[in-house]
Amino acid sequence: MKLCLPDGTTAIGRSFGAQVEARGEVVFHTGMVGYVEALTDPSYRGQILVLTYPLIGNYGVPADGMESDRIQVQGLVVSRYAKTYSHHAAVRSLGDWLSASGVPAIEGVDTRRLVQTLRSHGTMQGALLADDRDPQAGLVDAPGIAMRDAVGLVSPQSIVELPGGDGPTILLIDTGAKESIVRSLQVRGAKVIRAGASTSWEPYLSRVDGVLLGNGPGDPRDQGPLIERLRKILDLRLPTFGICLGHQLLARCLGADTFKLPFGHRSHNQPVLEVGTRRAFITSQNHGYAVDEKTLPGDVLPWFVNLNDGTNEGIRHASLPFSSVQFHPEAAAGPRDTALLFDEFLRTVSAAKRTR
Repeated sequence: MKLCLPDGTTAIGRSFGAQVEARGEVVFHTGMVGYVEALTDPSYRGQILVLTYPLIGNYGVPADGMESDRIQVQGLVVSRYAKTYSHHAAVRSLGDWLSASGVPAIEGVDTRRLVQTLRSHGTMQGALLADDRDPQAGLVDAPGIAMRDAVGLVSPQSIVELPGGDGPTILLIDTGAKESIVRSLQVRGAKVIRAGASTSWEPYLSRVDGVLLGNGPGDPRDQGPLIERLRKILDLRLPTFGICLGHQLLARCLGADTFKLPFGHRSHNQPVLEVGTRRAFITSQNHGYAVDEKTLPGDVLPWFVNLNDGTNEGIRHASLPFSSVQFHPEAAAGPRDTALLFDEFLRTVSAAKRTR
């Protein structure tokens, strides 16, 4: 099989996944571990993922610990695939998992050169095609999805009340939220009501103590109707915390704008600085859009900034209990430096609950 890009770049590889074609936005991730978590992260829906670490598959695939119930990527590109794996929790190989899931993958690609192309030209649509397939035709008609529909594909169509401890009740607006976000709330004693973005979650606002806006795929500008509904939460002044896409949605609810990054942040080593302090954190990230800090209204303050490119990584309202971060405090995979933000959010929720 081969990966073809619209600028004429062609990367010939050896197939180790499903023998099918796929089309999608080609993005790269520089993490050294965590391919299982990355492949099942709903934020990757509609994308072809390039992993830059040179050996992928060496610890196989476990039975649990996924971030969703399926592989979300359109396809996978790696430098070298390790068919033989060694890990006590592994139940099958990466190749077998991809094949069973109907997801194509290739190895033997110079991923360093491919990433240089993506960094130079920005994120591009691409296609994984059969060796004899015409690239231009494949870039048009290989199976893919419209990214404006991606949230609808990964967001659940129901509302589920999940068990918890004696902590507050949190409404999770699920636009493709990772399972680790739910686990991070539950392990801290919170009860979680998980609601798909298109479900009728408004009646639950009178029952919950706070709201978490989860991550997900695509452009936040495509979520206009959802943003209008989310403003009802802010009108009630319920403590609200956003993560990744949830950060961008909250910013747009508050009047800020968002924009597309040239090639995004997808790694486990993104350094961020807490504004007004000398506290830096290493964070796990997966996003292609960012909040335009210049458009923040006067009562919304920058909270974190990316130390690589200066883009916004978090916001806080000056007087109301609204905050969000662009990175993933639940990590999985990645460093857990910022897991404390869940504790801070739940303290805010509990404090607001006592004053109501």
